[in-house]
Amino acid sequence: MTDSKPFEKPVVVELGHVGKYRQISSTREAAECLMTVWPLNRGQRHRDALDTCLQALEGYRSTADARRALIEAAEESEVLVPEDRLPDGKLH
Repeated sequence: MTDSKPFEKPVVVELGHVGKYRQISSTREAAECLMTVWPLNRGQRHRDALDTCLQALEGYRSTADARRALIEAAEESEVLVPEDRLPDGKLH
């Protein structure tokens, strides 16, 4: 499990407090984020996303599947930052 499985395009989420953006660039980073700093309002899509990311890291699912699952989990938890809302230079 040495390959972090980079995303074709990063996913940006707002975690912690308003204006704190985090750019998630790989399947490994997505799995870590889902396990550690994800908001408490976790639902079925959060579990699905974590499962999908772990399966992708093990080579059973695609990186595109992992990215799509992460976006669905972020929408469910209302932390997804739409691309048109991204401020320049505010990514952590």
